[in-house]
Amino acid sequence: MRHSRPHGNALREAIATAGTTPLIGVHDMYSASLAAAHYDGMFVSGFGFAGSYYGLPDIGFIAWPDMLAFVERLRWAFPRHHLLVDIDDGYGDPAVACHVARRLEAVGASGVILEDQKRPRRCGHVAGKQILPLEEYLDKLEQVLACRTDLVVVARTDATDEAEILVRAKAMAATDADVVLVDGVRDIDAIRRIRSAIGDKPLLFNQIAGGRSPRLSLPELAELGVDVAIYSTPCLFAAHQAMDRALTELRAAEGRLPAGDSGDRIGVAESVELLSRNLHTASR
Repeated sequence: MRHSRPHGNALREAIATAGTTPLIGVHDMYSASLAAAHYDGMFVSGFGFAGSYYGLPDIGFIAWPDMLAFVERLRWAFPRHHLLVDIDDGYGDPAVACHVARRLEAVGASGVILEDQKRPRRCGHVAGKQILPLEEYLDKLEQVLACRTDLVVVARTDATDEAEILVRAKAMAATDADVVLVDGVRDIDAIRRIRSAIGDKPLLFNQIAGGRSPRLSLPELAELGVDVAIYSTPCLFAAHQAMDRALTELRAAEGRLPAGDSGDRIGVAESVELLSRNLHTASR
């Protein structure tokens, strides 16, 4: 059943407001539960989902039914949050990409990001990316745009050559895509050139710790004319570090758990309180 609330239009309205709209990368329902308490929007990161769900790098292993099931759970628990979903290359040819876009819209996704990489694909911030011929990508993009009803569609290029980046960004901006993303932008001057090339089309910037792009604050991004910022992995990398530290400490303590009443430790009560919020929000 299609959700009655126009989630895509709600995200469009947020993007159109002054400043830069942040969307926080989540990789599972627990990370989403924490992110929801701090931000109004989430980004379903392919990097995070591949790592969390499959234990594999983000190089094309995601099966769209798995992503669909995750987004459906997210929408059930977080009915009022923006949900932007990374769908890689649409998981196949244009027919598959359209089917995935329709199904995601039906379960309540606010928007999707469709990239121009060809397989074998790579994370946008690592070497070895290959891109589709521009006309082939634009054909797939146009078909996805034609099949959506309310869904926000972000057109993404993974080109690395500066001239090619601008050609593709302009071509994407000329379509009915809602937003343009150039992934792996290396410096502020490149952001300015892309902003100029796409005219009034909203611009999205991807931030990932250890990635190729500069670390910029929301006010700095707003000054550069960036309309949306996705933070792909803050929850995933924080979990990685915290779990590794906790297990190292547990081993050093010969298996004795730390005191649960120290004030800086999460215990059963805090965890149950967090997760119980989802029961209440989902029932509204």
